[in-house]
Amino acid sequence: MNDKKSAMRSHRVVWHPCTQMKHHEEFPPVLITRGEGVWLYDADGQRYLDTISSWWVNLFGHCNPRINAAIIDQLGRLEHTMLAGLTHEPVVELSERLSTITPGSLSHCFYASDGASANEIALKMSFHYWQQSGFPEKTQFINLQNGYHGETLGALSVTDVPIFRQVYAPLLRPAHPVLTPDWRFAEAGETPEAHALKAAAALESYLTQHHASTAALILEPLVQGAAGMGMYHPVYLQKAREICDTYRIHLITDEIAVGFGRTGTLFACEQAAITPDIMCLAKGLSGGYLPLSVVLTNDTIYRAFYSDQTSQAFLHSHSHSGNALACRAALATLDIIEQDNVIETNRHKTKFLNQCLQSVRTHPNVRHFRNCGMIWAFEVDNPRPDFTNRFAQMGLERQLLIRPMGNSVYIMPPYIINEEEMEFMAQAILNILNEI
Repeated sequence: MNDKKSAMRSHRVVWHPCTQMKHHEEFPPVLITRGEGVWLYDADGQRYLDTISSWWVNLFGHCNPRINAAIIDQLGRLEHTMLAGLTHEPVVELSERLSTITPGSLSHCFYASDGASANEIALKMSFHYWQQSGFPEKTQFINLQNGYHGETLGALSVTDVPIFRQVYAPLLRPAHPVLTPDWRFAEAGETPEAHALKAAAALESYLTQHHASTAALILEPLVQGAAGMGMYHPVYLQKAREICDTYRIHLITDEIAVGFGRTGTLFACEQAAITPDIMCLAKGLSGGYLPLSVVLTNDTIYRAFYSDQTSQAFLHSHSHSGNALACRAALATLDIIEQDNVIETNRHKTKFLNQCLQSVRTHPNVRHFRNCGMIWAFEVDNPRPDFTNRFAQMGLERQLLIRPMGNSVYIMPPYIINEEEMEFMAQAILNILNEI
């Protein structure tokens, strides 16, 4: 297989996501032919350590034999059926297990295919609940400054990242972002906890005036992904839960990127000991194998739609809702998390990788080095306008798949990464910092 020829074919017909296609004239897309563990292999046999878990989805490595076996077994039974009027064992079992392991009483699962779709469902569900519960004026949503929830129109309305939303602003509902608890924005001498409390006070100040028209607060718990992995103190989540209760506002936690152990606990909101009204999950839900997302909610919200009238139902649908193959992949993923004591094992890996990254942490060009569970990030002082592409390209030259966001470099490796691979990754990043 000719790598360059295939890259040219791809450039002609594939419109790649989140990409300025003209850049591929200089840097053609890498043709990946197989994956094994934390490694991806191109057509020439060169390998790349997947430091970002292929956009944060892969938990247990590429071509994981246990997930493979579950999908193959399901393929011989049932590949897919619609979930309207029908059901199947994988989606029932997955729903039961998710209801058991998620915080509090999130007992009802509504399925879609991706994170943005899950957030759309959550927003619609909250809005519709208030319409059917005697509060028709509750039509607005609040989100965090620099928050990201997807790029479909509803999800983009509550996204506060200009590069994604600016051009589409005329199509979007008005946004109501409140101060981010991200500690990078703390004032000099202000602790992460103090900044989080200040942000919570700003949230309460807003709701004091606007609670009657507000349906929900949506946020990414502990880590704001597209903001360059902005991290914040869990006290914000505790206060947000209290404030939402006080002002009768739904709390929607977007755990799409941070669920299933990424932050050091199975779900990020566990670190604040809170239960959201609605929780959105995707990405690692299927181990990164197949498109699958789910919205979990409590019985109170569910019961608002339970009626003899079809018009009172939540009439939202996706053709591949609860796909049987994807659900079996998710069940295998949950089995691995449970049977391999993954959360505790990851704590040891986090400690080891932090030791490996000590020279990166103290590098003179590194700012705001931070870590939350199996997520690391830092900013690089570099005025070059091509920093992002150059850093990524230098990564490929050193066998790393790494994709900075602006001058924020982050790593979020698959959980199966071993100590030798962690040492390799840390040294390669340090080498890039020394040369760039």
